[in-house]
Amino acid sequence: MSEEMKTEELQTNEEPVETMADYEGHFDDANPWNRVMDYMEKKTILPVKVEGVVNGGAIAMVEGLRGFIPASKLSLSYIEDLETYLLKDIEVRVIDVDQANNRLVLSAREILKEKEQQARAEQIASIKTGTVMEGTVETLQNYGAFIKLDNGLSGLVHISQISQKRIKTPGEVLKVGDTVKVKVIGIKEGKISLSMKALEENQEEVEVKVEIPKSENIGTSLGDLFKNIKL
Repeated sequence: MSEEMKTEELQTNEEPVETMADYEGHFDDANPWNRVMDYMEKKTILPVKVEGVVNGGAIAMVEGLRGFIPASKLSLSYIEDLETYLLKDIEVRVIDVDQANNRLVLSAREILKEKEQQARAEQIASIKTGTVMEGTVETLQNYGAFIKLDNGLSGLVHISQISQKRIKTPGEVLKVGDTVKVKVIGIKEGKISLSMKALEENQEEVEVKVEIPKSENIGTSLGDLFKNIKL
């Protein structure tokens, strides 16, 4: 066997040598604080179980570390009783990492907000311009009225679309809590434009459609005019 072949065989059989960089990489991966820092930077969604409830929030474990979820970060709305979250499976993101102070803060709120926005966008995408819907007057502003629709979405009836009459404020025609019918007249950038005026116009069009007899069916003789008059 030639010296060149022996050299190749030795190189093939040699085990890969671990460098200092490889060793440091393994060390970094083994540190749970580095992993949770990576989760925070990448905004990774983590499934966790609420393992405890404390004053002002809840506890969940991530990579063996004790994470704190403030009550304000558990839900989109106020939580009356934190105990209802005990042993509950939720999704969280890491929002603060402080190894020096052994501090790991988690949040579910941002994920829930994103899901809500996605669901709203899908609902809006399913609505077609021209659809007539029913809703409740939610709030009144100088520029119009916000209507809570039956599907849970809200839309704006601009003051110019409330009535065919000229009004100075929406309060002249509407009050909070009124049930109204509205027509979708536009959807732009996630905002729904509604009209009550358009439905009034449609109603007027129906009312003025009176059937007029054709001229050839109208009698003009004296007999036609006086046939029902008794002398």
